[in-house]
Amino acid sequence: MTAHAADPAPPLLEVRDLVVELATPRGPLRVVDGVSFTVARREVFGVVGESGSGKSITMLAVMGLLPPGMRIAAGTIRLDGQSLPDLDAERLRRLRGGRMAMIFQDPMTSLNPVLRIGTQIAEAVRLHHPDWPAARVHARVIEVLGLVGIPDPARRYRQYPNEFSGGMRQRAMIAMAIANEPDLLVADEPTTALDVTIQAQVMAVLAEARARTGAAMVLITHDLGLVAEVADRVAVMYGGRFMESAAVEDLFRVPSHPYSVGLMASLPRLDRQGEALYSIPGQPPGLADRPAGCAFHPRCGLSADRADCVARVPELRRLGAGAHAVACHFAAETPAWRDSPMVHPPAPPPAAAPAAAARGSGLAVRDLCKEFRVSRPRRWGSDRLHAVAGLSFTIARGETLGLVGESGCGKSTLGRVILGLHQATRGEITLDGEDISRRRARRHRRRMQVVFQDPYASLDPRMSVFEIIAEPLRINGVFRAERVAEMLAHVGLSPDMAERRPAEFSGGQRQRIAIARALALDPEILILDEAVSALDVSIQAQIINLLKGLQRRFGLTFLFIAHDLSVVRHISDRVAVMYLGRIVEMGSREQVFDRPAHPYTQSLLSAVPVADPAARRARIILEGDLPNPLHPPSGCAFRTRCFKARPLCAEAPPALEDRTGGGQLTACHFPEPGMPAVAAMAATRQG
Repeated sequence: MTAHAADPAPPLLEVRDLVVELATPRGPLRVVDGVSFTVARREVFGVVGESGSGKSITMLAVMGLLPPGMRIAAGTIRLDGQSLPDLDAERLRRLRGGRMAMIFQDPMTSLNPVLRIGTQIAEAVRLHHPDWPAARVHARVIEVLGLVGIPDPARRYRQYPNEFSGGMRQRAMIAMAIANEPDLLVADEPTTALDVTIQAQVMAVLAEARARTGAAMVLITHDLGLVAEVADRVAVMYGGRFMESAAVEDLFRVPSHPYSVGLMASLPRLDRQGEALYSIPGQPPGLADRPAGCAFHPRCGLSADRADCVARVPELRRLGAGAHAVACHFAAETPAWRDSPMVHPPAPPPAAAPAAAARGSGLAVRDLCKEFRVSRPRRWGSDRLHAVAGLSFTIARGETLGLVGESGCGKSTLGRVILGLHQATRGEITLDGEDISRRRARRHRRRMQVVFQDPYASLDPRMSVFEIIAEPLRINGVFRAERVAEMLAHVGLSPDMAERRPAEFSGGQRQRIAIARALALDPEILILDEAVSALDVSIQAQIINLLKGLQRRFGLTFLFIAHDLSVVRHISDRVAVMYLGRIVEMGSREQVFDRPAHPYTQSLLSAVPVADPAARRARIILEGDLPNPLHPPSGCAFRTRCFKARPLCAEAPPALEDRTGGGQLTACHFPEPGMPAVAAMAATRQG
């Protein structure tokens, strides 16, 4: 059945009972299993769910872009009444890029690195308008580059993808997709790799492009906040099937499938703090080991292995007479479970301050600078890049300092300098009062460890889990086999996993292994560099809860580097905001998030999507990208994008100092504490 009530006008896209199979030596496996939905003209239809749920494959089947080994085994796909699977390759090619277009997740791998941006967009125009003269094609490319907000489009036409920032490359992909004014846009995780400010820019560009062309859009994402702000209707997908589908307001107001409830309860939010996150147990199933009955029942807090859940696949059925549909045998029980302490666990007790303080005074950074020499292209000499420019701060024992800012601001470089992986150009780093800036003895290295963003890239794929965790113990001469088992137990993995290799684990499990390795030497400080950003929201909640539990248990100190402000609010005690190598604001979690004083912090917070369609906030869309760090602006580095900039901002760089009282440090000539984020949302809440 369709996931919503019949529209008075024929739908633009209609998918019925779609089945996609993957050929394997053991026989075909169902990747998509009986999915049905429609998309009306000008509508935004969101599809959410964990990785591997079948979201992207469903839409690749619609576009006729299934990878080798996959095929449509059953079902119908119609675009404006025309059956797409019945078309030959040539007729489908004419539709693809013309009447329907797709925006992929990673623009750098989607754009040809050896062709100019303008040439690639022009190719898409010429394919569908072969009778157009070259001058008209060129003019159309310039027009769409300007439409998506790319400055100086005539000059950018001649540039290559590597000369564009991440946000600019995604805009170029959007320009290519809308160049022929399609009726249907498929956006597959279009903002996953982007900073929150660039994400806001890209979504504003998409909204403007859709308003101009009248296109409908299918938005595939794991970002529930983004769906809440953008979509008209939403489907929640798991195990190749739709678990729930509804108007966006209904889904977020009264989620009725345990999986939907679990996803929302797993999500850190700007408008709440202090609670432990609900964590959906287990991992999503692989294609070959999907359970019988309801695919979600092994992880479901409502199922308890009841016979119906184990034996029968639930159909997607309407709740009452509306468009809300749920595939759950016991959906009537979901409201009571949704409000139970199981889904909303109480906040854990704070860390024991005396035990943490007994281990020392903490980490202090004073006037720390890191410069890199960058060769000048096609010229002699080099320029200085000030990646870290005179930072000073402290982190007390048992505390978490969140470090946020856009990509390229110097967050990761700062972490590497503190670890001793980069040599500081000048400045001082002290640990319990001892200067460790220059010579880093092995005993100091043991006291600070790091967890990187991508656990698969940071774990040796040729080594077993046992050897990965044992390696630092052997290097430092403290190896005990029992210690490896202890570390696995601390991060929630069983000892029998020790002989397996990283490729045999899910992303969340690999990150647990990376944390176990980092803890093996009993460090005092962990630097977490985007440690949860690559994980699905449900797995992210597991890792966040794990980290907070380990911190309470061992009195650990965290430097938590992230671009996800909702996660930073949930886990941090204090927050520092970086821009072009400098800290522009620093204070307690409540000060920075509820009363931001720097325009950059206010812009970051206003750009964060909130998983509540009823909340409407004033949004500050920053113009342009980060300035070139080799040639930063004079005075305040943020002034070229600042909505408060005045002549003084170009003359003198503002010092980081307490300008508003209460210990909140701000590097702005004209600080103005903003309206608290939660209050702003409550004041504008509809209804």
